[in-house]
Amino acid sequence: MKLTGVELRTIQLPLVSPFRTSFGTQTVREALLLRAVTPEAEGWGECVAMSDPLYSSEYVAGCADVLRRFLIPALAQVDRLSAQAVAPALAPFKQHRMAKAALEMAVLDAELRAKGVSFGQELGAAVDRVPCGVSVGIMDSIPALLDAVAGYLDEGYLRIKLKIEPGWDFEPVRAVREQFGDAVLLQVDANTAYRRSDARHLARLDPFDLLLIEQPLDEEDLLGHAQLAKVISTPVCLDESIVSARAAADAIAMGACSIVNIKPGRVGGYLEARRIHDLCVAHDIPVWCGGMLETGLGRAANVALAALPGFTLPGDTSASSRYYAMDVTEPFQLDDGHLVVPTGPGLGVEPLPDALDAVTVSTEWIGL
Repeated sequence: MKLTGVELRTIQLPLVSPFRTSFGTQTVREALLLRAVTPEAEGWGECVAMSDPLYSSEYVAGCADVLRRFLIPALAQVDRLSAQAVAPALAPFKQHRMAKAALEMAVLDAELRAKGVSFGQELGAAVDRVPCGVSVGIMDSIPALLDAVAGYLDEGYLRIKLKIEPGWDFEPVRAVREQFGDAVLLQVDANTAYRRSDARHLARLDPFDLLLIEQPLDEEDLLGHAQLAKVISTPVCLDESIVSARAAADAIAMGACSIVNIKPGRVGGYLEARRIHDLCVAHDIPVWCGGMLETGLGRAANVALAALPGFTLPGDTSASSRYYAMDVTEPFQLDDGHLVVPTGPGLGVEPLPDALDAVTVSTEWIGL
């Protein structure tokens, strides 16, 4: 397979409601989509970087720049291009994992469409549908939070994740537990908002029988997470700290986590995500699939990944309607708390031309 060219398309999708975390509030999801063109087939990729470098050092405009100037030209030098060849070809360029992941996804989609093989088949899916959780942002008040959680439970979501930060942690968790009981699968996500000195405060969450606390400390502080895990009984899950299979192996060896959130964009692609899955399975570490407000394109790939056997906890693979009134693909719809794994070639979904054009801000063709 030879890469003919790549289209970079920047889109802006309004969210159905503001989504607030410890690092900011989003009302619009700006995203970078890639269309990789080969003589055999076309493939789509989605870059999960945000508009600003708040969640990570990457951001939409920066990803477009490194793709345009370095990553895409590097693939033009590969005579027999495949998804497996992408990471080695891009290895000389440091970091930029989200940009690399988007390009690998587009190449993998094109490759699998040409073969007539689905993402699920290629990655090793073990089930035909996956259980879904939902991420609930920081709210203006406890009553607003309880209303939101009630609505998601009524929709059938099987797990609730509450975003937390200092000043919005103990009381919201207690309110949700008191209102909805211990049977609700409940976890919290701090997005690095706490410090080592907050360990005793975070221990106040232990009585609420949470599934996990996600990334409480800075992403580089593996030692701090290992120390925290000895102080609290709530299982520690790492997100931002897990940027590769090697990072996951180090975190597990240090005792810094007992659960891992796998986000393909954060680790450089779906093939590296599968390696992390396999590593965690070998060490009896449960994994689940995180989300970055993906469109239907990224959601299709995430659902396929979440169908692997080691994904034993509900992920953030929510229905399209959780975030968007109109997606760029046919919407993913919740069915008894689950999403169906696409079975068509490649991603198994296609962008809807009118819907895609309606949210497109700019396009750029990079011919090779």
